[in-house]
Amino acid sequence: MEGAAALKRYLVLENAKVFEGKAFGANKDVIAEVVFTTAMTGYTETLTDKSYAGQAVVQTFPLIGNYGMATEDFEGDEPKLAAYIVREWCQKPSNFRSEFDIDTFLKKHNIPGICGIDTRELTRIIREKGTLSGMITDSLDKVSMQDIKSHRLVNPVSKVSTKKAYLSKGTTSDFVVAMLDFGLKKNIVRSLNMRGCDVWVLPHNTAAEEIITLNPDGLFLSNGPGNPKDNKEAIKNIAALMERKYPTMGICLGHQLLALAHGFQTTKLKYGHRGANQPVMHMPGKMVYISSQNHGYAVVGESVDTNVAEQLFVNANDGTNEGLIYKNLPVISVQFHPESCAGPLDTMFLFDTFVKMMKGGRYAT
Repeated sequence: MEGAAALKRYLVLENAKVFEGKAFGANKDVIAEVVFTTAMTGYTETLTDKSYAGQAVVQTFPLIGNYGMATEDFEGDEPKLAAYIVREWCQKPSNFRSEFDIDTFLKKHNIPGICGIDTRELTRIIREKGTLSGMITDSLDKVSMQDIKSHRLVNPVSKVSTKKAYLSKGTTSDFVVAMLDFGLKKNIVRSLNMRGCDVWVLPHNTAAEEIITLNPDGLFLSNGPGNPKDNKEAIKNIAALMERKYPTMGICLGHQLLALAHGFQTTKLKYGHRGANQPVMHMPGKMVYISSQNHGYAVVGESVDTNVAEQLFVNANDGTNEGLIYKNLPVISVQFHPESCAGPLDTMFLFDTFVKMMKGGRYAT
């Protein structure tokens, strides 16, 4: 960190490891699940991604904030993460689009940050031990190991989903898409709008009957935070909507909820996949794409009924499921983010596939 000396701030993990650093952002103590992202750019999108709700996000890239913050790049109206952890943040960003620095942003939204710690060591601990809870505080006297160890993220989707339905108009109005918002990223909506889709963004708990009255051409299930199994009402609604055989696409949490609605299983990963450089293997074509990801849970590939669906993508690093194609329904879903904000554009074609499905086509393998 540059400039004047900052106040001390501590990160205390549930395994009792203590990191001493410097404070920036809001003056606030929090307990949160500590996760890391390997993205080298796109910190604005990371900070405003609702899938990080309730989590303390570690940036593995050592310098963060050098190009400032631009509201045009926000993926959500306001951030939902609990805390931000970096090696160094830049107090003097240099970019013509920059409107303010990270410290100003965090203070505005009452989010504490800690800098000046060894984020490589912290990331190694998470990789070896698995995702851990931790407390960020300005005093070790406030630390309760019992509170840290018992911390759980409860029903985050209800905290990040839209409260009221709204319509986002496309460049043309060729299709109407009903999107269930579990914590969506704005570029998903933009990606559909630019392909001629009017998108109805709906609260996560919108009943199947209400969605049917919109007479949509397609159904879209967004990304979002937390354990997919906690969303029992949404899973029930999705199962009911599948009976209507709508062309459907799911991303991230939406992918997991589709799997659960069909009786497949999900599991928590040791430390998740978060970053803009995750390789995924396209199983039909045996081609590897680089993808942007942010998830701590995954569909269990072995639980997929091969009479119902087959694996469309798998993670090239650990073999976990990254996508499904359903055999008797016009339905596809992926664990990664084809809208790629921030990240590579390798899999943007999946939105074109979804539009093709609404035209009456099928996924071309």
